[in-house]
Parts: sequence; structure tokens; C-alpha cells
Amino acid sequence: MSTMMEWIEDVWFLERELVSDGYDQALERLAEDVPMTVHQYPSGQKVWTWTVPEKWSCPEAYLETMDGRRIIDKADHPLHVVSYSLPINDVVSREELLKHLHVHPINPDLIPFVFKYYQREWGLCATQRVRDLLDDEQYRVVIDSRFEPGQLKVGEVVVPGEVEESFVLVAHLCHPAMVNDDLSGVVVGLDVMRTLLEMPKPHYTIRFLILPETIGSVAYLSQNEGLIPKMVGGLFLEMLGNDAPLALQQSFQPGSQPDHTLIAALRGVSPESYVGPYRTIINNDERQFNAPGVRVPMLSLSRVEDPHLTETMYRPYPEYHSSGDTPAIVSQARLEAARDGVLAMLQAFERNAYVVNQFKGEVFASGYGIWIDYNTNPEGHRNLFQIMERCDGTRTVADIAQELSISFQAVWEILKSFAEKDLVRFSPTPEPTDPHLGQEHSA
Repeated sequence: MSTMMEWIEDVWFLERELVSDGYDQALERLAEDVPMTVHQYPSGQKVWTWTVPEKWSCPEAYLETMDGRRIIDKADHPLHVVSYSLPINDVVSREELLKHLHVHPINPDLIPFVFKYYQREWGLCATQRVRDLLDDEQYRVVIDSRFEPGQLKVGEVVVPGEVEESFVLVAHLCHPAMVNDDLSGVVVGLDVMRTLLEMPKPHYTIRFLILPETIGSVAYLSQNEGLIPKMVGGLFLEMLGNDAPLALQQSFQPGSQPDHTLIAALRGVSPESYVGPYRTIINNDERQFNAPGVRVPMLSLSRVEDPHLTETMYRPYPEYHSSGDTPAIVSQARLEAARDGVLAMLQAFERNAYVVNQFKGEVFASGYGIWIDYNTNPEGHRNLFQIMERCDGTRTVADIAQELSISFQAVWEILKSFAEKDLVRFSPTPEPTDPHLGQEHSA
């Protein structure tokens, strides 16, 4: 059985463009280890306001001097050519070349990842150091790129639940010869699903979508509109293998139960993690699920330094969108920690429900064997009574955790002891127990 790092080693250097042979090869390799359905959408198909792009390939691309000395060659690294570049075979002036030659904005030793998916122009990429050496008047540019009809592919792994309502995990498999963005999210999601498939059936159906960025989400959602009302929450997985704390970005609906639950659960397994509002940490396919007409509360999980604690010019991480994004910057340990965080969040989402009190007044805690001594455990004692006071049928487990700024797990353990004593029960819907509600009061 492959580890997450072994999956990465097998597919990371493939030319995984939006619609391409390299993307297909990567998806086929990953599908060997988990049961996967592959959905296909042909080039030219309208998907809401978008159109599925053509298949793109580029067997050869290079820059050479007029005497035939090759300076840039795609054979050395796939990022030397702009993704979805137009073809060209011509002699160009240095001035014209530099208009189409892209370099990394900060690091002079890295080749940038540049894409022109929906623009039509040619382009090459190089390190700044190479660009600085270009002083000839003319150069020959060859980009043997090809556009042809193809099939955009979305891999779907499903863990059937007791109900059709589903929680959706998403990660993108495109980006040639890069790892942390977002092959790391793909392998974490796959390992989560592999783990869930070996466990008892969950309450909610869990879906994991592996797709090309943006257009893959739009294509899948547009062709599966009937599933959208049953998508009760989601989590986008991206950049999870590098050395930075876990960052949880909220959905467009920050007051939603998925938001409350995932934030409180992550607090319990990764105290060094932090939370940011929608669109403040990353910008990716979570946008398509949160968008008008869809409105699935999808959060995102990534590893990004907290800007409030660490000042850096390298956002979201130093090797982002460059030739520096290799297996060397990720580790099995960090991937496993991210996987465990996702599993903890899914477990919390499974358990989350409204807490309905079956007691009145303050519970005689010692009489029920749930007393926590304030001398030996002052925090636990305080939590016991603060949680007890909020058991009124109007709050979920996650609501209570968020209100008290403690972990979902800490609240659950106390409420589990209450439930074992028949002091509370859990309900999928609010059941307020305040006797004043619904009554009319006369002056």
C-alpha cells in the first residue's frame, strides 16, 4: 500500500495541465489504490458561464542563440514553457523576447510557474540569472504546442453514509512538476478516504473530488446540480506538506455549522493552528462551492505562516508557483498531521448536533458522578458548568465550543458523560426548552 510520499514521488513531475495526458496519467496512478469514479467533460462543453478548454501538449520548447546554442529548454524542466502557450517558431528581437519571458518575482534561482489558460499568447519562463545574460540582438524561439479536443477529468471517491447528505473534500491535481500546490492536498484527501473506507459507515456521505483547478469544480457542479442541495459542508485541501502551521479559512457563511464545527475540532488537535476569514488565506476552488447559486459552506485547510506572527515576503510559502516546489519541501510527518486534522474535523462534523437538556436547574454533579474538582482541575471545573448552562436545545456542540473558545473534543467529552447519565440528548434540529418561549406576557 503506497504512502502519501510514494504517491507524490510517482506523479509529481508529470506535466499535469488542465486537460492533458500528464494529468490523466497521474489520475490513473492514484486510482490504483482507492475506488474512484472518473467523470469526463469534453472540450468545448458549456459549464455554466465557462467552457471546458482544449487539451494542451507541448513536446518541445526552447530558446537558442542564432548560432544554435540552446539557453532554455523545456526538456530540462516543464516550467520553462508557459502553460497553454501558443506555438511559435520564429526569430525574435531581444526586446520582443523579454515581453514574453517570465521570471520569478523574488528568487533569482527559481523558474516561475506561469499559465495562460484563457489568454492566447506565447511565453517562456527562466530564472532571473539566465534572463540577465540575454544580451544578443536576436534569438530563435521554438514552442511546439498543440491544442486539440480532449476530456477534462474529475476523479471522485465516495464513502457512502447512512444519509445522502454529503460533506465534500476537494483538491486540485493540476500544476506541472509541483508538489505542495496541490499534490499535497490530493494525497492527504486520498489517505483520509482510504482510512474512512476501512471504518464503520459514517452518518453523512463523504465525497472527495480530485480535479483541475477552478474549471474542474465548475464542470462537476454544473453537471451535478441535483447533488448541491444535499452538500451540507465542505473542505478544500491545499498546500499541506510544507513546514508551516495549519491554517483554516472560513467559508462565505462564517456562522454556519461546518464553520463552527471544523474550527472547534481543529483547535483540539492542532493548538498552533489559526483561523482566517473567507478569501484571506488562500483563493482556490472553495470559491466555486461558496458562490451564488451553490452556497455550500466550504472552508479550506492549508499550511501558511500566520501573518500576524511572522512577517514574510513569501506568501503563501517561499517556493509557491515555482521550480522550488519539489518533494524536498514536504514530509510524510506533516502530511500525516494534516490527514489526522481532517479526520478529527470529519469526526466532529459527524457528532455535531443540538444539545437538549433533560434536566432542570443546575445538575447535582457529584450525585451523578460527573463532578470535576476545582482544586485539582480548575479549567475542567469551569468548563463543566459553562457547558451545562448552555444545554438548552438552541445550541449545537460546536456552538458551545465556539462560544467558550474551547475545543470541540473538550465539549464532547463532557456532554458524552451527560448523555450517559440521560441528562442530555442530541437532536438534528433545535428543540428550545426555555418555558418562556412562545408564551404571551401581559403587562
